[in-house]
Amino acid sequence: MGAEVYVADEQQAVALEPGRYAELARRVLDAEGVRSETEVAVLFVDEASIAELNARFLGRSGPTDVLAFPIDEEPPPGGRSPDEGGSGPGVPAGSSAEVPMLLGDVVVCPAVAERGADEHGVSLEEELSLLVVHGLLHLLGMDHEDEAEAERMERRERELLARFSGALQSSHGDDRRSDATPGS
Repeated sequence: MGAEVYVADEQQAVALEPGRYAELARRVLDAEGVRSETEVAVLFVDEASIAELNARFLGRSGPTDVLAFPIDEEPPPGGRSPDEGGSGPGVPAGSSAEVPMLLGDVVVCPAVAERGADEHGVSLEEELSLLVVHGLLHLLGMDHEDEAEAERMERRERELLARFSGALQSSHGDDRRSDATPGS
């Protein structure tokens, strides 16, 4: 089984289709070789929430478009922590159930993204897709601290978006048309 992607729309400023971005995230993670039991959360939040996260974790004031929070820790050992023996309650003896790896969280602010889309001359869906991919690449260890890293990351973003955005547009475009039909 591949990655489990959880998407939560915790804002009301911009209407969006969370399932579209969950599918994009799954495809990107698969393309990047994430094949094990992995969990990722994509959260769409309001400006106040992302501004608070931006200040708290990066020391920057004001809202931003996307933040990525990789989980760098190893999962805790199984069993009882004091002696690390046994499987613990609720786990059958001999069970080989693996604990999913928590990759991290991508937090996106659609209200800020909407302004970015206007500035970049793209649709809101294109801007949100870029931000989701950008955040996922951060979770996977890519960065843009220097020019070479930035170019590599931007190139990969373009490749992934070119590969998956069209397929997502066409599959979800049909859904949107059926939603607009009276009586559906």
